[in-house]
Formats: sequence, C-alpha cells, structure tokens
Amino acid sequence: MERRIGTRPQRVLVVDDSAEIRELWRLWLNFWGFAVQEAANGAEAVQKARLNPPDLVLMDLWMPVLDGLEATRQLKEYPSTAHVPVVALSAQTVSPEPKEVTEAGAKAFVQKPCDPDELLGHIRSALSRLRAQ
Repeated sequence: MERRIGTRPQRVLVVDDSAEIRELWRLWLNFWGFAVQEAANGAEAVQKARLNPPDLVLMDLWMPVLDGLEATRQLKEYPSTAHVPVVALSAQTVSPEPKEVTEAGAKAFVQKPCDPDELLGHIRSALSRLRAQ
C-alpha cells in the first residue's frame, strides 16, 4: 500500500471521545506508516481538519459536543475538506443505518469492535479512490 504522498506520510485524523481508543488507533496506524492527528469530538475534528486537512478521517459516530455524522456533514460542506474520505466507526448497538452514514459523506461504515485488517482494507480503498480522482 502506498502510505506516502510525495515525501510525506499520509495523514489520518482519528476522532473518538475515548483517549484509550485514540491511542490504540494511533499506535496501529503509526505501525502501518501513517502520521496521526487526534480529536476528542466532532467539533474539534472539524476545526483541526479545516486548519490542516488530513488525507483521511477515522470518525467515531457517537461523541459529545458534535457527533460524527454532523461532523462528517460539516467536513463535506467545507471546500478544503470536502474531498477528504471519512471512514465511520460505531460501537453502539443502535447505530445509524449505513445509508444515513454514506449520505452524510462517509466512504465506509465499520461496526466496533472491528477486525483491524477489515478496517485497513477500508482505509486503503478510500485512499486509493482519492488518489485515482
């Protein structure tokens, strides 16, 4: 997998209200060669992404302040982040319908806990589609 754009590693913004989950994803993504930025809620994610657009956002859906669906919608409305693929994650047993997640702008929806290989496949796919555009 191509994990670099030119001379820099691809950047992933990990958004989750759990510091432990963010750390887990950060360590795992760093292992695969990605540069990781973190946000603790959707509002923080939108702000960070607008200031420094990542190559991909890994977005939890259920968070305080601003949930992942609305944060994804806001990212898709802003010109500098509209192209950034979002992979949505949710551990809730009552999750939004996959159609609602894709209508918000996410490229994939993965139920937590998830198989890391499955998630890596979604990340690779979203980044490949972005490079092809």
